[in-house]
Amino acid sequence: MNSFKKLCLVGLCCISGLIAGCQDGRQNNLSINGDVILQNNRPVKLIGLRCSNALVSDASTDELIAHLDLYKSYGLNTISVFLMGSRFGDVKGYLPDGSLNPVYQDRMQRILKATREKNMIMIVGCLYWGTSRAKEELSAWSQKDANKAIANTAKWLGEEQFTHIILDPDNEGMASRANDWKAESFISAAKKANPELIVANNTKQNPSNEDVNMHFGNKEKGKPWLDSEATPDNAPWGYWGRYSKETHQSDSTYHNYSRIGRYTVEMKKNQITETENDMDQYNGYIFAGTWIQCGPGEGIDGPFTDPGGHSELGSKDDKDAAWNTDIDTIHPDAGILWWLEFVRETYGS
Repeated sequence: MNSFKKLCLVGLCCISGLIAGCQDGRQNNLSINGDVILQNNRPVKLIGLRCSNALVSDASTDELIAHLDLYKSYGLNTISVFLMGSRFGDVKGYLPDGSLNPVYQDRMQRILKATREKNMIMIVGCLYWGTSRAKEELSAWSQKDANKAIANTAKWLGEEQFTHIILDPDNEGMASRANDWKAESFISAAKKANPELIVANNTKQNPSNEDVNMHFGNKEKGKPWLDSEATPDNAPWGYWGRYSKETHQSDSTYHNYSRIGRYTVEMKKNQITETENDMDQYNGYIFAGTWIQCGPGEGIDGPFTDPGGHSELGSKDDKDAAWNTDIDTIHPDAGILWWLEFVRETYGS
């Protein structure tokens, strides 16, 4: 039995004693002890979905909340949602003065309350700079302005007593790279506003004041690390390259992903192997993909929170297979059900 499966058994033994306190969400607290993440003082590894476009509409928010129990039944315990940005979603969660946009703040609050009550964990993303149009009204920001937005987020989370949170100030260091901002300054601003908040580094910088490193963050001895944006690393032409953006790259008027929810046999095998490796060696694995991150444009009513299908769409060696035909439509078998079933079979619900 591997170390994570043993950890799961320990967690299951304590669940019955926590249920009563967790029903109203009052006992759902994250903390850090060295390189271990604790939930209600018990070791936990995060496994879940990156739902970065969940705030794009009230309907998308409601759909995500409605599917939380289903996700838990497959063994997921974590959801990642962003207040700003996301490709093709263009969520404008911050106003130019650094305050939270009330529309998106309300949607995020609803998700936070639901996950707290269901004893789930949330990764709350702040800045998602990149190619998103969400930054258009923020183009004049300085480091001080960005710090203010992050501090406002941290303060609000504290005021609402959301203690099941990991804050991701700068997704993949996109804002830092574009503006020469410093991750250490982001983290300091968040901690000053909410000293109890767990704050992550998701940049290639090397700050010393983060609690957790994830995705682009360094794997450091004595600190937790998890992949907060995990995808197969053997997709033809690169998952976040031509594979998912082929039409967008060749046609500037197309604003959604290509091959949404499509995986080759080889990609699925690779993603399952990487899930096992990260869950065994590190602190978690957050599945990212176009199925749950696509936008509502081009007649595609995304993002999709239902699991979809098994993506039995052929081998990468067969360029005429279903994974590579009519790439801007939703294939009937597209989806992430294959991965959810693997999680349940491997780690339990």
